[in-house]
Amino acid sequence: MKEDKIESKASILIYTRTPDKDLYSSNLAYSAHLAYSSDGTSYEALNQNYGILFALATVGYNNTINEKGLIKPYLFNTANGSFGIVAVRINADGSDDNESKGKVLLCTSEDLLHFKEIGLVDLQVDAYVQEVICEYDLLTGMYVINCKDIDGNFYKNILTDISDIGSVSYPQTGSDISYTTSLTGPEGAMKGNVLHVDVKFGDELRMKWSPLENIDMIVQDSIKASSVDDVNVVKATAVYTDGSTAIKQVIWNTDKIDFSTSDTYEITGTVTQDVYKFPLAVGYADPDVIKWNGKYYFIATNDNTDGIRLYVREADNILGLFAKGVKEYIILDVSEPKGMVQTFWAPELHIVGNELYIFFAVSGNVWGPQSHVMKLKKNGNIIDPDSWEDPIRIMKMDRTYLTTDGITLDMTYLEAYGVSYLIWSYRNGIGTPEDSGSIIFIATIDPAKPWQLTSEPVELSRPLYGWENNEHTVNNEGPYAIVTDNYVYITYSGGAAGGYTYVLGMLSIKKGEDLLNSDNWIKSNAPVLSYYSVMNEYGPGHNAFFTDKYGNLMITYHAQESMKGSPRCTAIRRVHFNINGIPVFDMSAKRDFDPELAHVTMKVVVKI
Repeated sequence: MKEDKIESKASILIYTRTPDKDLYSSNLAYSAHLAYSSDGTSYEALNQNYGILFALATVGYNNTINEKGLIKPYLFNTANGSFGIVAVRINADGSDDNESKGKVLLCTSEDLLHFKEIGLVDLQVDAYVQEVICEYDLLTGMYVINCKDIDGNFYKNILTDISDIGSVSYPQTGSDISYTTSLTGPEGAMKGNVLHVDVKFGDELRMKWSPLENIDMIVQDSIKASSVDDVNVVKATAVYTDGSTAIKQVIWNTDKIDFSTSDTYEITGTVTQDVYKFPLAVGYADPDVIKWNGKYYFIATNDNTDGIRLYVREADNILGLFAKGVKEYIILDVSEPKGMVQTFWAPELHIVGNELYIFFAVSGNVWGPQSHVMKLKKNGNIIDPDSWEDPIRIMKMDRTYLTTDGITLDMTYLEAYGVSYLIWSYRNGIGTPEDSGSIIFIATIDPAKPWQLTSEPVELSRPLYGWENNEHTVNNEGPYAIVTDNYVYITYSGGAAGGYTYVLGMLSIKKGEDLLNSDNWIKSNAPVLSYYSVMNEYGPGHNAFFTDKYGNLMITYHAQESMKGSPRCTAIRRVHFNINGIPVFDMSAKRDFDPELAHVTMKVVVKI
């Protein structure tokens, strides 16, 4: 936008945070955060003061991950009106990064929502960079990078093409670095520079990085009805801050309507929705819910038994699964002859080719979970252990086991646009210096034989961001898919499964693109659900999706009630789709439905 068309300006502050090992680790703090000010004085943290842009880790010669962070971020405008960020890359613990000596990290963004790491720009300076700024020069059509090294020397480089790190010039002697910052900032902010933006853009950015909230409830003004049933089918439309909507149930007061006489009535109604208070089940992690033959079933990793045996609950409705005294049925017990002794982990119920299966991981006497699948027999009963066939260990195309040099777990099933897939987590060298970290893979299957792959495994994601490498855990696990008309979304978990910093990340791919081509997938740079998302829920992760009786897509996951080592507990809430059709997972009960908007009115016209 041209300067003379900007009626008013707002300000974006970029910053990192001071690490706090008990509240906000260096893996999180050393990332780019954004704050917004409409008046240039008071700044509001975006994304609830959680990092937005994280530096990618590097992969070593031995396939291990070298974790990275960033400091001194600087935000600038690019030639086409979008954004660039330069920063000093460091190791995740804050120490100097040998791989970044004499270099600076460069990223770009079209909208400050999605980011692309261009790479390390080699300034050919024989020292660690301490500070860096970059600006686009309108006169030359090039980018000027000024930096200061740890010895106090100043350098200037010219970057011809922002998308090509190789287009940088040799360094020249530079001048002192100065830029506009803010006297105030969010809690813990290590302030960077301030960039002025159009207020309209800034307000929209603030909204997109803030939790959605229910701001209105709409029902139609009047209906024609001949019975109570005609009234009761009328629903309310909840409206949210971004303009997106959701359908809510209404309990209508129809007592005063006489359907035997033509007349017009004004009636009241109360908007309602099911609320699933956290925690639903204490000590149950990796939860999964499914509806089968008219009943709901719940299965999970049972931390109360150290994850031994598979237990299932059955009920007529979702809340019944978590009622006091609900019965649990053991459907798979310990069996040394079958090699099933420990780590009965992350069971998931899936309908594959009209048959019901459970995918889960289990170990024998020697620890080492491996993915298995077992099938419900024809006309079998889920809660009856004799109704299940013996588990089969997942195999590759050549009928050898999925792995013999690591562990596999958290397997899930996906059917997208007529093709069936398995997705799982693999890890090698756990607990050793050769630890690869947990990596998510995908492969196709024939739904008639879901225990055997029909393609080679393809790597989808490994934990290269700071929020995936946290509390000494390098982790991508727990994948689960949503399929819409236009996209496939895969949520997955990063960080320590038993820690408060456990989070959900997300991968997405457009319909029509090859799911087995990892380049087609877009990975969220920041988590889509974290311990900053919903108050008093710590370490939210390892989720599954299901549909409730109203047709709402629901998410179930585990979280903790405390930051200090409390049990993993089951949670459930509705998945919302924002104005751009992207799933949103942090809709607390109040955000999803404001009780102040519960009372609605409508005219009912009765005609005989």
